[in-house]
Amino acid sequence: MAPCALAQIVIVSGAQSPLPELTRTQVEQFYLGRAHSLPDGVAVTLADLPASPLRDRFYQNLTGKNPGQIRAHWSRMVFTGRALPPQEAADIAQLRQWLNSIPNMIGYMPSAEADSRVRVLLRLP
Repeated sequence: MAPCALAQIVIVSGAQSPLPELTRTQVEQFYLGRAHSLPDGVAVTLADLPASPLRDRFYQNLTGKNPGQIRAHWSRMVFTGRALPPQEAADIAQLRQWLNSIPNMIGYMPSAEADSRVRVLLRLP
């Protein structure tokens, strides 16, 4: 198992992002496509990481759904036209790049990867 496989996962935005800290419920609603904006109407863009144990653990921890359930959920959301899945970054480096060029984007990463280029909006247990 990779050393960061059990690291705490953090929800992040770019260092200069205007987004406020988020609640677990807000993040869950975003990553299930049930919400697309903050209470003040600011739209949020989502980033995902490639399929991996980290991504599986993120969704399991946040939503209680396993990888198959998440795929099925997003298939239904896309099919019914209710939402599009998060954009998938190739890796954490690309995710950081996106976060710093798209002010209202959020993503996730192991807490050890969160440096001065990102701002932590929520820590998952």
